Amino acid sequence: MRLADRTALITGAAQGIGRAIAEHYAREGARVVIADLNLEAASATAEAIRGAGGEAMALAMDVTNEQMVDDGFARVAEAWGGVDIAIANAGIQHIDPVHKLAYSDWRKVVDVHLNGAFLVTRAALNQMYDGGKGGTMLYMGSVHSVEASPLKSPYVAAKHGLLGLCRAVAKEGAEQGVRSNIICPGFVRTPLVEKQIPEQAKELGITEEEVIRNVMLKNTVDGQFTTLEDVAELAVHLAAFPSAALTGQSIVVSHGWHMQ
Repeated sequence: MRLADRTALITGAAQGIGRAIAEHYAREGARVVIADLNLEAASATAEAIRGAGGEAMALAMDVTNEQMVDDGFARVAEAWGGVDIAIANAGIQHIDPVHKLAYSDWRKVVDVHLNGAFLVTRAALNQMYDGGKGGTMLYMGSVHSVEASPLKSPYVAAKHGLLGLCRAVAKEGAEQGVRSNIICPGFVRTPLVEKQIPEQAKELGITEEEVIRNVMLKNTVDGQFTTLEDVAELAVHLAAFPSAALTGQSIVVSHGWHMQ
């Protein structure tokens, strides 16, 4: 039980990577908060975790809504005494070349990924600093935090921005016992990625199979998608790591797509 007696809040945790991490955390003994825009789906995820013997609560949270984020963290403090681990995972995607990109679409993607991560970070740090208990702040970055792909400029820009936020938190939080790291997965077959396949096929004029083979997995060493389990296990390891020897780091999990 690597995360026994810890409370973890994960945004965007009703499905995909967020849900996989929440389930893995619960198996490792953590109390998990399923924070998601879709309360019904969050409640179903929390119920499934409780049914498997874990401890979980669902929380409606729009990470771009300052009051909603602050109120959500206040609820966790009231119920469980505050968070020990927070993961800024919520995300969306938009496919368009820069010259066709609407400003509203740019702002929406950046708002969720980067501004939402800031609001979650600020609320989490206030609880982690309180009483000097410290904690772990994790960000869901991407290989696109460290390199770019066509048609995803707001996503790439926001994911690069998370690197800076993560590193700033590592510097500021050290004295308060807070560690901060960013997970950078390759393509994982989540609903977010599944939606991109036909969109990219249309934009690039190729088949969906070619998108998978020649775009998404082209630069991996084995032509394989990164799995939910791969990412969730890394998230456990980073949360359980015992010291600040590992802080301010970007950890790429991508089947060799990006090597650093």
